[in-house]
Amino acid sequence: MQPGQMAYDRGITVFSPDGRLFQVEYAREAVKKGSTTLGIKFKDGVLLVADKRATSRLIEPESVQKIYLVDETIGCATSGLVADARILVDKARSQAQNYKITFGENIAVEKLTKVICDYEQNYTQYGGGRPFGTAMLMCGTDDLGVHLYETDPSGALVAYKASCIGLGRPAVMDFLEKEYKDDMTYSAALKLGLKALETAIEEAPKAESVEIGVCMVGERFRILSNEQKAKEMGAPKATKSKAAKKEE
Repeated sequence: MQPGQMAYDRGITVFSPDGRLFQVEYAREAVKKGSTTLGIKFKDGVLLVADKRATSRLIEPESVQKIYLVDETIGCATSGLVADARILVDKARSQAQNYKITFGENIAVEKLTKVICDYEQNYTQYGGGRPFGTAMLMCGTDDLGVHLYETDPSGALVAYKASCIGLGRPAVMDFLEKEYKDDMTYSAALKLGLKALETAIEEAPKAESVEIGVCMVGERFRILSNEQKAKEMGAPKATKSKAAKKEE
């Protein structure tokens, strides 16, 4: 960047002459380096699939989390800076609980997403802070139906039938543009999501290397266990060794 542009680069509250906020754009770059995470709406619900492959064999896989329960019927998946994502998830949970205590009912998915986006936008408008370096896929069901929203570090949100955030977004979005169909079954959506993820990570997803969250109409949002993922993904059952068979 040229010396004359450094002021625009450093100040979150200052627009560049061509109308850009560089710090927001840098936050988007942080999201692009995050794990590939996608969401797909199907006939009776919405599905989240996230790549959670460990970068080292010394890492405990259970400690890596990309999908979170927000409220009974709302969940989210994140990509980007993990610490920033955790703050936004805590904010979403707090807002959902406050709404339930005040009004005696669950908050709508769109309303909660807009609250989080307003919170993010504040950090692009005032000095002394920086934008959140994370994007979120907010999903859930309410009286208005099934919803999937994508948030941006700028505080913008867009509703999608299927979307992806993170490192593999270009490849996954290109795949989903061609293969997505309305009113898919849960099984078809899961198969599509895993195949889309495979196009980004260039290897077949395994039960222990992906995280899956599901919310269906009339049910609570749930994050599948390793056993459930293996069953849903059709992983082959473990076979007994020849030595074990001889002992029997």
